Amino acid sequence: MGVRSESENERTPTVPLSDIKVKNLKSREKPYKVADFEGLFVLIKVSGAKSWRFKYRIDGKEKLLVIGDYPAVTLAKARQARDEAKALLADGVDPNDAKQEQKRQRLEAKGHTFEKVGTSFLCKQRKEGKSAATLSKTEYHLKLANRDFGRKPISEITAPMVLKTLRKVEVKGNYETAHRLRARIGSVFRFAVASGIAETDPTYALRDALIRPIRVHRAAITDPKALGALMREIDGFEGQAVTRIALKLLAILAQRPGEIRQAKWEEFDMVDRIWSIPAAKMKMRRDHNVPLPDQAVRLLNDLKAMGYNGAYLFPSLRTWTRPMSENTLNAALRRMGYSGEEMTAHGFRASFSTLANESGLWNPDAIERALAHVEKNELRRAYARGEHWDERVKLAEWWAGFLMELTAGS
Repeated sequence: MGVRSESENERTPTVPLSDIKVKNLKSREKPYKVADFEGLFVLIKVSGAKSWRFKYRIDGKEKLLVIGDYPAVTLAKARQARDEAKALLADGVDPNDAKQEQKRQRLEAKGHTFEKVGTSFLCKQRKEGKSAATLSKTEYHLKLANRDFGRKPISEITAPMVLKTLRKVEVKGNYETAHRLRARIGSVFRFAVASGIAETDPTYALRDALIRPIRVHRAAITDPKALGALMREIDGFEGQAVTRIALKLLAILAQRPGEIRQAKWEEFDMVDRIWSIPAAKMKMRRDHNVPLPDQAVRLLNDLKAMGYNGAYLFPSLRTWTRPMSENTLNAALRRMGYSGEEMTAHGFRASFSTLANESGLWNPDAIERALAHVEKNELRRAYARGEHWDERVKLAEWWAGFLMELTAGS
């Protein structure tokens, strides 16, 4: 393959072009060319516009590469573009073909913005059956990221760009949110890498760039007398009766507030007295069965008698097609005089775990399974596959009875 870059129609000047010479070139009645050297020349149009061109030969054919217009493309930049084209020719690559490929890649990159890739990632999460809470958090985090770089091609987003967004959250003291936002943005990038849209995840370099939040456990009452006082306050709660029942079931069954709020009647077997929570609603994505003690069954019957026979046990006050608001239970505790530093809706689980373990009556594994906790040690988890169901049924009855005793002041 023969490669030739010298122009045949212009003589290479003894003195190459200079910025002053190019600037002073005037238009004529017809377009004309002034050569620099090694195939580079400037075309002066009738309008006075000046355009850099590079003439070369490849596979025996003469071709022309349009570099760009002066003065946007300076003499130095034009020579650099000429040298890059010559390097491509040395490798047997047509500079025009390379230019078209770069243009195609740029257009493709514009179609793969962070916002569009994030939407695809969210769609993937929905198909995987992620919980409503997880999807909501993903949407919230992506909204924060999209404000700053949602319209940018994901392949052009750098670690400093992401860090700038994270700092906006961190400066407000929301350290935990900043860390979760970094993780969520990283998930989108890893999805893009796996899809062949991006090459790297820039959030990896930011692991140690943010202030680490101090872990604060959710407030919970673990003193028996104080818990009994709380149960009496719930009995005398003057708000919605349905909220009072939800709080009592939360205390008796020791499940997560979100699982209580989103509970549906179809999940309850009142004959065998089992609440079967599907994996899609569980934090650990595993089906979870909860034994129903006598006190829980009575509360459920009370709820039915009150006319709560729709899909949800605890529907929203605005529409029965949606569950109770996530703020309702904590707001009820605040109305009863318990601050967020004293007790939270989630804290009933810690109350159950602490007092059940302190009783010494129950296998710790049964207590953990009652809470739907998963053993972190893989080897131990492999040997602890049993549900401890029989013991958990007895544990549930004991806990419900224990709460009654505390409520009575015993």
